[in-house]
Amino acid sequence: MTKAEEYFNELTAEIPDVQPGKMFGALCMKTPNGKAGAMLWKDFLVVKLDGAPLKEALSLKGTKTFEPMAGRPMNGWIQIPFTHKDKWKSLTLTSVTGVKELKAKEKKKK
Repeated sequence: MTKAEEYFNELTAEIPDVQPGKMFGALCMKTPNGKAGAMLWKDFLVVKLDGAPLKEALSLKGTKTFEPMAGRPMNGWIQIPFTHKDKWKSLTLTSVTGVKELKAKEKKKK
């Protein structure tokens, strides 16, 4: 287990109202509406941000828009390297708070 993975697991235990889960096969924090609020991707924290928190996070060296596949950026999702782990908790809280407000998708009836 990498240091980033250990720290992500610690954060998952500390952040209120999240449960461990998977997104794209990677560890994530699921909010009560079933949506991912944060994810660990190759030792990067991936969070959904907008406005001032997004600008602040993008100013950190090595941070960039998250692309799960080359050329397919996810709007508002950014990846932050482990070198900025001192910012991970506050950025995760911001992301989780915003994602918790999104409506859960309705399940399709068969």
